[in-house]
Amino acid sequence: MNMDMYGNSDTPELTNQQKAAVLFIALGPEYSAMLFKHMNDDEIEKLTLEIANQKKVSQEQKREVIAEFYQMAMAKNYLSTGGLEYAQNILEKALGAEKASTIISRLTTSLQVRPFDFLHKTDPGQLLNFIQNEHPQTIALIMAYLDPDQAATILTSLPQDRQAEVSKRIAVMDRTSPEVLREVERVLERKLSALVTQDFTDAGGVGSIVEVLNRVDRTTEKSIIETLEVDNPELAEEIKKRMFVFEDIVNIDDRNLQRVLREVDNKDLALALKATNPDVANKVYKNMSKRAGDTMREEIEYMGPVKIRDVEEAQQRIVNIVRKLEDAGEIAISRGKGDEMIV
Repeated sequence: MNMDMYGNSDTPELTNQQKAAVLFIALGPEYSAMLFKHMNDDEIEKLTLEIANQKKVSQEQKREVIAEFYQMAMAKNYLSTGGLEYAQNILEKALGAEKASTIISRLTTSLQVRPFDFLHKTDPGQLLNFIQNEHPQTIALIMAYLDPDQAATILTSLPQDRQAEVSKRIAVMDRTSPEVLREVERVLERKLSALVTQDFTDAGGVGSIVEVLNRVDRTTEKSIIETLEVDNPELAEEIKKRMFVFEDIVNIDDRNLQRVLREVDNKDLALALKATNPDVANKVYKNMSKRAGDTMREEIEYMGPVKIRDVEEAQQRIVNIVRKLEDAGEIAISRGKGDEMIV
């Protein structure tokens, strides 16, 4: 339960946590215990303390808090069922325009409703038909707010001459004003109303397009990168540096990783493993002989303190080897639907 769910109401003298405490008191121990199961330890501790501090709760306070909770719960249900405009219309009929706006504003802020939220449940194939004829900037804006897997499917299916253009626009995207988002949403989905918040929202950027490109097939990725290398070499280099990180080694199958390790300098490997997570280290040791693994562990143990920069540079050299072998077709890394194996 999100205790921030409660905002201004007919009982302004109560804080959000106090309202949550009153609700739990009104529900009684049996139902309260069931709700506690959906809360983290910190929330439970704060709420328990607040419940203990409630000396006397009037019946009027209980009724008002329960009524507010019911209104918020129903509003959330309307929002998830039919979208923002649907919830707004239902609440306006039941509670009036002012009360409905207050609840919707509070609830959407609490749930952090993002632009184009209605598209997240849309099949990528249907969504592609929906947006493929839009301007590249519009497509980039929409993709920046989609899940990376969904965006990768769309990017792969776009015409080749548009793939790099859309990728570039996502990468250089910074902040988009609420007015622009409202207009695009209005055109694409008339049943959704505008964003409640007036804050500028962050989306896009190099990290965003990297997540997408890491999920498309290798052919699509290479085509986009090659086009960007001509159109915007600096951006292409920045994207390439972040495309495959050392920790992604855990996603390489054993046979391919063994091929990579044959090309790696032992000093680089020792440095790279000096400061990496256990999953990566275990994956590497699993693909070395016991003797080589023991030797590597000893070398790392006696290495002493190392500079973070040296570790990162060693890891990047190994990443470069991975990408070089992949480009040469000597290893295969599963990236997206285009790389599925036929057995």
